[in-house]
Amino acid sequence: MKRFSKVVAVLFAVCLAVLPARAQDTKKQEMKPALSMSEGVLEQWNDIGRKVIAIAEDFPEDKYEFKPHADSRTLGANLVHAAASMYYFTDPAQGQKPRYPDDPKRDNLKTKAEVVAFVKKSVADGAAVIKAKGDKGMEESVNAGGSRLVHVYDLAYGLIEHSGEHYGQLVVYYRINGLVPPESRPKK
Repeated sequence: MKRFSKVVAVLFAVCLAVLPARAQDTKKQEMKPALSMSEGVLEQWNDIGRKVIAIAEDFPEDKYEFKPHADSRTLGANLVHAAASMYYFTDPAQGQKPRYPDDPKRDNLKTKAEVVAFVKKSVADGAAVIKAKGDKGMEESVNAGGSRLVHVYDLAYGLIEHSGEHYGQLVVYYRINGLVPPESRPKK
């Protein structure tokens, strides 16, 4: 029993000796400052945009017309809807009415390449508006078509969240087709 107590005491002492060294290691890593408001919005916008673009580029073109249920959008229509909806941020943030309806027709977006280009453009257009607005512009109030003015940053986060919902739906489209979405694959 005495031997056990000595072993426990030695282990405890070693742990105590290591803690200050470990604390110094974390102090060596300099903490980065918080992002500004517009930088934070831009980071989130680009992150969800990157994920939606990856799906648009990766999903097989012969499955772009797949839909899990008769009442669902096809994968291609879901991508077009998500991308067009981003203009519900981009356009009101610039004092304009959204250029697309909730479910735009795919008349000019029939191929995978056309859909991918549209998704990329909508993400890039939103990012450009966020950069142009900067921190001060993120706090502006704009008319987004409702009964109340909304801050530009709230409008952006609403569309980021909306895009995230559609990203989640698109992941299900992958899984139903026996595919693994890009974000779920092992990192190299």
